[in-house]
Order: sequence, then structure tokens, then C-alpha cells
Amino acid sequence: MKLSVIMPVYNERGTVLEVLGRVREVPIDKQIIIVDNCSTDGTRELLQKLDLPGVRVVFQATNMQKGNSVKKGIAAAEGEYLVVQDADLEYDPQDHVPMLAEAERDDVVAVLGSRPLGAEARGEKLPSTMFSVGRNWITGYFRLLYGSRLTDIATCYKMMRTEVARSLDLRRNGFDLDFEIACKLTRLAGLTGKRIAEVPIYYAPRSVAEGKKIRWRDGLSALAAITQFRTWTPAGPVVR
Repeated sequence: MKLSVIMPVYNERGTVLEVLGRVREVPIDKQIIIVDNCSTDGTRELLQKLDLPGVRVVFQATNMQKGNSVKKGIAAAEGEYLVVQDADLEYDPQDHVPMLAEAERDDVVAVLGSRPLGAEARGEKLPSTMFSVGRNWITGYFRLLYGSRLTDIATCYKMMRTEVARSLDLRRNGFDLDFEIACKLTRLAGLTGKRIAEVPIYYAPRSVAEGKKIRWRDGLSALAAITQFRTWTPAGPVVR
């Protein structure tokens, strides 16, 4: 199996089945792992009715936060590569195809889907919101601290070999897991002499009123993670 798509879900009754359908349409040999984080809006009941080939649903016993759900998915992944897919409509799963092509290059340790590069490629600008301002500030802090040129470390789309993901010894449980992953991948790239590639992707941001769940406090957790993991090294053999 080529790819495991990990879909953490919390209160996405209006979009989860549509996103699932879009992921299933992507022409890649894959499994889909949905991890429901104790949804209370009817999402859980929808997922309990699913019986689809290649789709596995994991139900958290309590709300363990998004990052914990991602880690559950990583533990269950059977594909050679994995990627996280949010259960809203902000991202286009068809972008998994060019990302996988890039991930298979010998000199690449991971691939990030870049929203700014995607907007630039389409001749557009991402909407300016409090979320985009925070994202840009956090990315700037990361670039300064890690000497990196990455344009979008907050992106949901981070694709890598499953064995690489498991070697990262992930600790965070909230939205800050995204930043822990970016930091550790950057450190791993330096240790292996490989690079983190970026691929332009489509992005349609939603508002808090439309269900966006990240808040300003998550930005503080992101900054703390970036600071904490700047000297991280793998506990075991380096996965190349």
C-alpha cells in the first residue's frame, strides 16, 4: 500500500462525508484512517454507519485533542507514506498526487503543501485574517530560529514515509503537533543531508463561524513547540 491518509475529526458533520468521498477519488493505492475525537454534533453517529473498503474508523473514548488523534493514526498506518487530511473543505485531496511524486525523490525527507506558494501559482493572494497574520508571524519565527526557507510550516499537508513519522517520537497532543512535526523534520533533514520539499496546494480558508477551531492560545503553544524542539535529535538510529 502506497499511502495512509489520516483524518482527525471533531464536530465536522456537515463536511466529513464529502471530504471522505474526495479522498477516496484520489488515484493512489491507499487506506483512510478516520479518528473521531468524541464528536458531539452527530459526526460520530455518521461514522458509526460507515462500512467502506479501505476505510478504518477509530473512536476516541474521550476528547484527546487533534494531535493525539493524529498520533493514533500514525500508529495504525500501513502505507509506505502518510499524510494528514483535515475533515473540512479547506484543502483539496487531489494535491496528494503531486506531493507523493515529490516525496518519492531520493533526496527528500518530507513534503509540505504550501498554501502561499499555491496562491502565488494561481496569481492570487491568500485572504488576510487574524489566522494568516498569526501563521506568517509563526513561520517567520521558525525561519529565523531554524535557518529555514520553508513558507508554510502550519500547513495540514505534511507527507513523509511512515517510518520517518514514527521516528519523530511525537509528544504534543494539540494543534501544536503540526509545529513539532515541522521542527523535527527540519532537524532530521539536517542530520540526513536531505531536504524538505514544498509543493503549491489549493486552500480555501474558513472562518470561526464556519467551524474553524484553532484559537490565539494555539499560537502560543506553537511558539513554545518551535522553541522547545530546536535542539531535538532522534533517540534511535536516524531514519534516512
